[in-house]
Amino acid sequence: MNIREIFKKGKKKKHFAMPHDDARLTEDLLNCEKCNHVMKKADFTEVFGVCDRCGHHHKMHAQDRLAITLDEGSFVELDASLDSANPLEFPGYLEKVKADQQKTGLTEAIVTGKGKIGGEQVVVAVMDAHFRMGSMGSVVGEKITRAVETATELGVPFIIFTASGGARMQEGVLSLMQMAKTSVALKRHADKGLLFISVMTHPTTGGVSASFASVGDINLAEPQALIGFAGRRVIEQTVREKLPDDFQTAEFLLEHGQLDAIIERKNMRQTLSTFVKLHTKGAAHHG
Repeated sequence: MNIREIFKKGKKKKHFAMPHDDARLTEDLLNCEKCNHVMKKADFTEVFGVCDRCGHHHKMHAQDRLAITLDEGSFVELDASLDSANPLEFPGYLEKVKADQQKTGLTEAIVTGKGKIGGEQVVVAVMDAHFRMGSMGSVVGEKITRAVETATELGVPFIIFTASGGARMQEGVLSLMQMAKTSVALKRHADKGLLFISVMTHPTTGGVSASFASVGDINLAEPQALIGFAGRRVIEQTVREKLPDDFQTAEFLLEHGQLDAIIERKNMRQTLSTFVKLHTKGAAHHG
C-alpha cells in the first residue's frame, strides 16, 4: 500500500501489524508474543497493539504509528523516492531490500514527513523494525538528516520514533557515518533553539541508540522497550559482572536518568501534543 493512501482525509481504516506469524492462531485470534495471552484481533487493534494482560507493546508499522500520532489528513511525506544502493556489492543485499519493500510497502526502514499534532506543525520520522530490522543504512541516515534540516528551516519541532537493530552491516562504514551526520544536523537544530523529541520503542539498539536516539531535548520510551548498544552477553563478558534482569529496559534507563519519561502508547499522542504546544507557545512568548 502506498503510504500516501493511508492519510487521505476521512480514511479511518485500521490495519495494525499483528505479532509474528507464529502468534496467529486463526484469522480472528492471536496470542501475545510475550505472554501468549489469546486476544481477538479486533481488540488488539483497538488498543493500538498492546497486550491487555501483560501490557507488552508489540512492534508497529510506520504507517500505523503515523496514523495514531498525527492529525488526520495533515501528513505530507518527504523524500519518498530515496532508494538503497549496494556500495560494497554485498551479495544478495538489494534482493533482500526489494523483498522488504514488497512486504512493507515502504522504500526503506524509515518514513519522514511534515504533519501536525494538536494543530501544531512538526516534522516527524518513524523507523520501522519490519524493514531490515530497522537497520540504519545510508538512506535512513540521509532521510533523517534531511527531515531535521527541514524542521530547522521551518522553525518547528522534530520528533523521531526509533526502532532499530543498529547500523546496517551490508553498508559497512557508510552506515556508521550516519551516526555523526544525523547528530550534526540535530546540533544545528538545537543551536536555533528548536525542540527535538526522541521516542524510543522496542527495540532501539546499536548505533541508533548510541547517536540520534539518545540526544533529544526530551527522551521518551514505551513501556518495556529494549534500549541499549551492545548485547547483554557481550557487556557481561567485557565488564565480567552479572547484569540486572531488567538491564537495557526502558524502566532501568528511567531509573538511572537516561530517560525523561515512559509513556504508554495510548497516551503518546497527547503527551507529544502537550510538549509541542508548551515549547511553541513558550518560544512565541519569549520572542
